[in-house]
Amino acid sequence: MSVWLPTAPCRPDTCLGERTPEVSQPRRALRLTACLVAALVGVLLSLPVRLLPYGTRDRLIRLWARVLLRTLGVTVNLGTTGTPGTAGTARAGGASDGGAAVGAGAVGGGAVGADGALVVANHVSWLDIPLLAAGRPGRSLAKTEVRKWPVLGPLVAWGGTVFLDRDRLRTLPDTVAAVTEVLRSGHPVIVFPEGSTWCGRESGRFRPALFQAAVEAGAFVQPVTIRYRLADGRPTSAPAFVGDDGLLTSLARVVAVRGLVADVTFLPPIPPPGPQPTRAGARRELARAAQAAVEGIR
Repeated sequence: MSVWLPTAPCRPDTCLGERTPEVSQPRRALRLTACLVAALVGVLLSLPVRLLPYGTRDRLIRLWARVLLRTLGVTVNLGTTGTPGTAGTARAGGASDGGAAVGAGAVGGGAVGADGALVVANHVSWLDIPLLAAGRPGRSLAKTEVRKWPVLGPLVAWGGTVFLDRDRLRTLPDTVAAVTEVLRSGHPVIVFPEGSTWCGRESGRFRPALFQAAVEAGAFVQPVTIRYRLADGRPTSAPAFVGDDGLLTSLARVVAVRGLVADVTFLPPIPPPGPQPTRAGARRELARAAQAAVEGIR
């Protein structure tokens, strides 16, 4: 196990046993089919979309992410600096069957502008990636194993994902340097600093290593909270992707849920820290501040 990317204690047998309202088998099949079509469209368009101007590209990515989430039956509430869904969101589908409550443009309020920022969030599920893309697209940091995932693997690779080999700690400085360069180029990078997925009932410590990229680039840190619940308000761990849970098993569980809601809150950005005695002190300060912000809203 990697020193800086520990494995969470959450396991499918202990965290995923709850009963949730379910849709019919035909509806599940319809969702899976629609999801596959949306994912394939994303793969086919990913290369030409990268050639478009920055603003146009981001708008198309946000649109695609919202469509993908809609096919999975997920209602998405994007909000800033307070109650999820309060940042001028507009209902774009029925909550009872997984629409998306999202604004027409990028998330405002608590989110920083188009300049590079290190976007950090708690990590529960593979759904977290399209959820963040629906509000603020950016290049992601992902484990190398993601490359091998069907459909999604090539999609994230062609999207400019920075990959991290968790089994080779000596590659970490090169990864931090790559993230730093992306931030300096003015593009956001999405990182899940807990280092592993958690079930949502518990969370892990934000590991400070990747915050060094924000220190080196002089970039803001954008904390984001992700929370999953049912339509009646009850928290749910159904989307959690933990332990030895398989991607297809998790996907089947997600499309079976009726009334799955994801609340995504973009919190006030954290500026680069002032002078510190050591570089380690600066990145630890950023990690502590970001975790406090995320846990404060959760």
